[in-house]
Amino acid sequence: MKTPISRLRTVGIYEGISYLLLLGIAMPLKYMFDMPLFVKYVGWAHGVLFVLYMVALLQVTLVHRWSLLKVAAGIIASLLPFGPFILDKKLLDKEEAAAKAQKQMA
Repeated sequence: MKTPISRLRTVGIYEGISYLLLLGIAMPLKYMFDMPLFVKYVGWAHGVLFVLYMVALLQVTLVHRWSLLKVAAGIIASLLPFGPFILDKKLLDKEEAAAKAQKQMA
């Protein structure tokens, strides 16, 4: 987590996992089995991770001067259940390409 993009990727993975846990496990437990406690804790954790994701997205935007389109893609990715994982793959590809370009220049 040395670079803003690696922080965004890391927080995005955790945020995506928490969202899937909330939608796939905690919510069904609440509504099918009357067990709301899981929603309370998983929802709280997801909320914290969502805020961290937005802060990381802001940092990447400022450091790398992301366009409005890229920022919108990052926000939309956070709202879709598998969005952070798709965004992570795209960011990973860009990171690997940048690292390869730096190695070739050295």
